[in-house]
Amino acid sequence: MSVSGSVDMLSAPWLADAIDSALAKNPDGLIVDLSKVDFLGSAGISVLIKTNDNIGDSTRFCVVADGPTTHRPLTLLGINDTMSLCRRLDDALSKLADA
Repeated sequence: MSVSGSVDMLSAPWLADAIDSALAKNPDGLIVDLSKVDFLGSAGISVLIKTNDNIGDSTRFCVVADGPTTHRPLTLLGINDTMSLCRRLDDALSKLADA
């Protein structure tokens, strides 16, 4: 799933709904690609944390984040210690394929 623009308190519910719709199809893995996000607010970060906490063991989950807008806040908060975080989509695809 590719996300673009701002992920803030207004758009975070849309992201949560999109993730829920994707997970309803019972995929083996889910990648949320934030490469085109120009603002990642706390509401968006909360959606990612909630998804990681609720996804279960049967579905692999990875977030693609690169740059100061996405990667930096996620690593400063230590989220990279609790969920799979990659800088490039190719890295995320490889990581999920290897899991």
